[in-house]
Amino acid sequence: MRDFNETNITQMAIDRMAGCGDPRLKAVMTSLIRHLHDFVRDVELTEAEWMTAIQFLTATGQMCDDKRQEFILLSDTLGVSMLVDAINNRKPETATQSTVLGPFYREGAKTFAAGESIAGDTPGEEVFISGRVTDGDGKPIEGAILDVWQTAPNGLYEVQDPDQPEFNLRGKFATDADGRYALRTVKPVSYSVPDDGPVGRMLKALGRHTIRPAHVHFIVSAPGYEPVTTHLFTDGDPYIDSDVVFGVKSPLIVRYEPVQDADEAAKLGIRTPGWKVAYDFGLKAA
Repeated sequence: MRDFNETNITQMAIDRMAGCGDPRLKAVMTSLIRHLHDFVRDVELTEAEWMTAIQFLTATGQMCDDKRQEFILLSDTLGVSMLVDAINNRKPETATQSTVLGPFYREGAKTFAAGESIAGDTPGEEVFISGRVTDGDGKPIEGAILDVWQTAPNGLYEVQDPDQPEFNLRGKFATDADGRYALRTVKPVSYSVPDDGPVGRMLKALGRHTIRPAHVHFIVSAPGYEPVTTHLFTDGDPYIDSDVVFGVKSPLIVRYEPVQDADEAAKLGIRTPGWKVAYDFGLKAA
């Protein structure tokens, strides 16, 4: 059929996929075409606007490399990442809630002994974070792995900052027989997501800020359990209710308790004044 128009072209585009042998791919693409075409008709998209969109997506791809993923940032700031996460990570009350991975995760971080610091010589207020990893019945999980990462006090991840050592503020920790873990780091800060690319320009045009509230990233995993990708957010952070990537969930907000007593600080291995955080992670059986 040759006589395409603005009402029949959607079904024609769908019909062209009749030979697709992958049912899931066909279902996803059918829905995508329907919604995309409906969007174009709804806003009566101009040719100039569509070209602007193509140029935006092109620039987003050109901004990606092995250390920066602008498309993940786009997904995060549009709320798509958290929507996909919510659909795919429905958790029981006993399991820790998930949130976005973010664009700066790196595999290959060093494994540290319990209580060691991932901060190296990084300046900042020292923090001792500890707790347990348990199953749905509250029983300890021995040998669970906590993959941890965060920004430095300058608001930059190590992959963004040539002045930071490789894998700075990244590390892995294992739980003991009682499911306990412990680590030392520096207190995280709120920071701007990269705003020098197309996503930053989009946020500015939309009148949105680019700030994430202070947090520490965790991926917690153990054999026989579903891994959880999550953050611990700092209670009282001014951006806790307006995270640019929509990642905050109330159960993930933690209180930083001040440590000012020299004997307690020495026991924890931190300087005074310092901080301590207690948080227990729960994993869902696979």
